Amino acid sequence: MAELSHSPGNDKGSLSEIAKEFLRFGLIAYGGAAAHIAMMEQIFVQRLGWLSRERFLDLVGAVNLLPGPTSTELAIYIGEIRGGLPGLFIAGACFILPAAVLVVALAWAYVKYGALPNVEALLYGVKAVVVSLIFQAIWNLARSALKTPFLVVLVALVLMLAFLGLPVVLLLIASGLVCVLLRTASTRRLAAASPVALILQSSAAIPSVGLLSIFLYFLKVGAVIFGSGYVLLAFMRADLVIKLHWLTDTQLLDAIAISQATPGPFFTVSTFIGYVLAGWKGAILGTIGMFVPAFTYVAATASFLPKLRKSPTASAFLDGVNAAVIALMAYVGWQFARAAIVNVQTLLIALVGAVLLLKFKLNSAWLVLGAAALGILLHVLGWA
Repeated sequence: MAELSHSPGNDKGSLSEIAKEFLRFGLIAYGGAAAHIAMMEQIFVQRLGWLSRERFLDLVGAVNLLPGPTSTELAIYIGEIRGGLPGLFIAGACFILPAAVLVVALAWAYVKYGALPNVEALLYGVKAVVVSLIFQAIWNLARSALKTPFLVVLVALVLMLAFLGLPVVLLLIASGLVCVLLRTASTRRLAAASPVALILQSSAAIPSVGLLSIFLYFLKVGAVIFGSGYVLLAFMRADLVIKLHWLTDTQLLDAIAISQATPGPFFTVSTFIGYVLAGWKGAILGTIGMFVPAFTYVAATASFLPKLRKSPTASAFLDGVNAAVIALMAYVGWQFARAAIVNVQTLLIALVGAVLLLKFKLNSAWLVLGAAALGILLHVLGWA
C-alpha cells in the first residue's frame, strides 16, 4: 500500500531498479493511457510505495494539462521522483523501449509480407481485464481525490459534459478554475494561451519523406497534440493521408492497429510509420521526434510541481483538476468496457479480474499475462 511507515516519494532508488521496473511495466502496459495510469497506480503506489496516492493524483492531473503522450509523461514524472534527472530519462526510455522494439519487428514483417499478424486472440482476454484495472484505479484515486461533497458533484457534472463531447483540456481547466473561484473571494482574471492555434498550424513546410522531414513532423505532433489516440488518429490522417500523401488510409489504420496490439505508449505509432516511410532510421527518428517533447515538458515542470500544493490557490486548482480526471477516467473506462465486454466470457474475465485486484491485490503483470494466455486458449478451443 502507498501509506507506508515512511513518506512515499522521499526515498530515492537506484537507476537499475528504475530501469527494471519500467522495462517490466512497458512489457505489460496494454490498453491505452487510462489503463496505463491504472497499472502505474497499482505498481508504483500500492505495491512499491514510490509515491503517495495524493501525489500520484496530482501528477495525473498535471500530465493531462500537458501536450503529448499522457501515460509516458506520468512515467517520466515518477522516474524523476525516484531517481532525479537520470531517473527521469531512464524511466521514460525503459517504458517506451519494449513497445518500440516490438513495433519495429511488426513493421518489418508488415513491409516484407504486406499483412498484419493475427493479434485478436492475444487482445481478447487482455482488453477485458484492462476494464478491471481501470475500475480499480478509479476506486482508489476517488477515495483520495473526492474530499468534499462538492467535488463529488463536480465529478458527476464533468462526466455528463464528457458524454456530451466537450474537449478534455477545457473540462480540466474549467474544473480547476471553478474550485479556485470557490476557494478565494477575489475574482482575479486568469488568461492562458491556447494550444489550439499551434495544433492547427499547417504541415505544408514538410516537402518530402526524408529522414529530417519525418523527425520534424513527429516532433511537432508530440509538442502540440492533446487528447487520446483517437485525436492523434484524426490529426495524422489530415496530415499524412490527405495533405502530405505519405500514407494511404489502409496503412494508417494498420499503424493504429499495431500500436493497439503492442504494450506501452500508443504514440509508438510514430515508430511504425517511420519504419514504413524510411526503414529503421525512420523508425528511430520518428520515435525520438514524438517523445522528445514529453521529456522536455516534464524536465521543465518537475521542480515546481510539488510546490503548488503549498499555495491555497494552486491547491484548489489541483483539487478541481483531479476531480475532473476521475470523471474522465470513468468516461474512458465506460467506452473501453463497451468495446471489450462483448460476451459472457469477457464479462466473467473482467469480474474475476476485479475480484483478484480488489480482494487479493494480485500483481497487474500476472493478471495481464494470465488474461492474454486465457484469450489465446479460448480462441484455440473456439469459445471466443
